[in-house]
Amino acid sequence: MASSPQNDGKTDREKAIDEWLPITSSRNAKWWYSAFHNVTAMVGAGVLSLPYAMSELGWGPGVTILILSWVITLYTLWQMVEMHESVPGTRFDRYHELGQHAFGQKLGLWIVVPQQLVVEIGTCIVYMVTGGKSLQKFQQSVCPTCKPMKTTFFIMIFASVHFVLSHLPNFNSISGVSLAAAVMSLSYSIIAWVASLNKGIHQEVDYSPRAKSTAGNVFNFFSALGDVAFAYAGHNVVLEIQATIPSTPERPSKIAMWKGVVVAYIVVAICYFPVALVGYYIFGNTIDDNILITLEKPNWLIATANMFVVVHVIGGYQIYAMPVFDMIETYLVKQMNFSPTTTLRFITRNLYVAITMFIGITFPFFGGLLGFFGGFALAPTTYYLPCIMWLAIKKPRKYSISWWTNWFCIVVGVLLMVLAPIGGLRSIILSAKSYHFYS
Repeated sequence: MASSPQNDGKTDREKAIDEWLPITSSRNAKWWYSAFHNVTAMVGAGVLSLPYAMSELGWGPGVTILILSWVITLYTLWQMVEMHESVPGTRFDRYHELGQHAFGQKLGLWIVVPQQLVVEIGTCIVYMVTGGKSLQKFQQSVCPTCKPMKTTFFIMIFASVHFVLSHLPNFNSISGVSLAAAVMSLSYSIIAWVASLNKGIHQEVDYSPRAKSTAGNVFNFFSALGDVAFAYAGHNVVLEIQATIPSTPERPSKIAMWKGVVVAYIVVAICYFPVALVGYYIFGNTIDDNILITLEKPNWLIATANMFVVVHVIGGYQIYAMPVFDMIETYLVKQMNFSPTTTLRFITRNLYVAITMFIGITFPFFGGLLGFFGGFALAPTTYYLPCIMWLAIKKPRKYSISWWTNWFCIVVGVLLMVLAPIGGLRSIILSAKSYHFYS
């Protein structure tokens, strides 16, 4: 089996630590693990906001950006799969390890780690909010006469699941949770667009811009770019997923990984395009930032869809939390010389869940969070950082097709990174003004 970049010349203690850490402790995953892990990582809260993003973009720009994002992110995901073992006999098991290979030991850490942490922690926070609000919507659907509960309490209920699941040791141990999450994401996506079609288009449906002013429409456009970027977030865990697949010189891990990625991206297309286009076609600019909120009837179907969302974001939270656990535990054990014990893992992981829960309770603004995080961190790590690393490592011939393709992706990604957070931050501010803290 090809080694990890840290395996050469290791002491017994270092090898024992690697066998304890979440990312490198198990390498027996199959190609279909890659498929459902990537579906879980990709198809999440973002798909529910795509009709809303379409209402802010309009038909022409919206369809163009959706298709362009699907193509670009599939290309950059392929690059990362290829670069996982770009050095014979070495595996870059973590995003920052590949960054260190491309940019140098210190610079690579500073370029990759802050962005990856913002993405993964930000996604966990968004999923806290999404899980809590979906639980709330489920309760309202099945028991409309029950006494309303505050969103805060539903977020706490959702978080309680993770105080248990977060102690599963590694990626392979959460495979069952991830598989259930992937099935649920496909299920609630189908429910969203089929229920929309069943509702039928109204004669007074309006596809005009949502805002009344030019400035408002411009900010909405920027925010929608972030929503779309958030929907394509799987790159931040792709190397960590590939690290769980066995690799030999005769059959490198990229073969099984890419097979799973192709299946995952077919599922992504099946989920994203019908939800975005049908949702916008039926509801126009009256769509909410979560299509399941707009779909109020039939109650049993919407309740089912919201519970599917809850199950999915449980798995999604775990997928994005695992690399963070790995970073924290690596630092504490390798840099701070703590012993790799169950007690250490219990304390650090519970603390992480508690912090993301608290932030989710404090900032429960679903739409604004998507736009802000989508542009601020997801655009770099998904749209153009893989291209920059490809240029640095593979060094394609100047002005070749590969060279132009990478620079095109870089320009698109930089525009997303600059514009989307502006719209997302404005949405957060507007939401904060109209949202009661304990609603």
